[in-house]
Amino acid sequence: MKAKSNLYRKERIYGYLFILPPVLGLLIFTLFPVVYSFYGSLTDWDGLGSMNFVGFDNFKDVFSDELFYKAAFNTVFYMIGIPIGIVLALLLALGLNRKIPGTTTFRVIYYIPVISSLAAISILWNWAYNGDYGLVNQFLALFGIDGPNWLMNKHSIKPAIILMTVWKGLGYTMLLYLAALQSVPKTYYEAAELDGASGFKAFRHITWPMVKPVTFFIVVTNIIGGSQIFTEINIMTPKGGTEFSSASVVFYIWDKAFGNLQMGYASAMAVVLGLFIFVVTLIQFRMNEKSSSDLA
Repeated sequence: MKAKSNLYRKERIYGYLFILPPVLGLLIFTLFPVVYSFYGSLTDWDGLGSMNFVGFDNFKDVFSDELFYKAAFNTVFYMIGIPIGIVLALLLALGLNRKIPGTTTFRVIYYIPVISSLAAISILWNWAYNGDYGLVNQFLALFGIDGPNWLMNKHSIKPAIILMTVWKGLGYTMLLYLAALQSVPKTYYEAAELDGASGFKAFRHITWPMVKPVTFFIVVTNIIGGSQIFTEINIMTPKGGTEFSSASVVFYIWDKAFGNLQMGYASAMAVVLGLFIFVVTLIQFRMNEKSSSDLA
């Protein structure tokens, strides 16, 4: 019994040692920065000097800051690209799921932007959107359309960035849908065909319910990622666009933190953004649970 007890004790110790690295990583790289950021949001820290406690003054300033509201609106506006990307990716996945020549090649082509550097892609699209020699306006000129200077016009700048982000993430979303479609048992479609169901009914009652978990995952991750959009904005519109028309919340946080050395104020905005992401994600999980229970 004593040998057995020693064996259990060793196994327990080894088990703790195995989980120690991820636990330390969580504490050091996630929980500590979150707590420190919240503490910093209650101070007037400039990133270099002392941290003087100011209470909730930073949060009061955030909710009275017009530029913060404009950046928040821009961030939400960019999320229009999420349903657009989902629809396009699902259509592509449905097409590439068929046994036709060349599907593997097209899968690779659509996935190349996903594995490409976001900074390099942003520079590429920055050239493409140039009002004088950009490829986009050259293409529009073939149809007699005089395109705008996309990244200098406050009305076209957000749609231009949305188009780029949809193009960038299309391959990843398509691949997820393709994997989901290939996991649907073919017997379901065979039974639907025997019952005389049309292609649309088969999609509505078989395909869509089977890929719904993937759709939920895509929506949640895209909203979380979309709330933190930064690299594209910083490279394509370094000043936040005309009249701050392209700036996102994270861009504004970065500008305040490292441009104006207002770390405390930037931390307060980061806390507000984190709470927004948490609440939206929680609502999505609740809605998904309710939808799943209704189907059950």
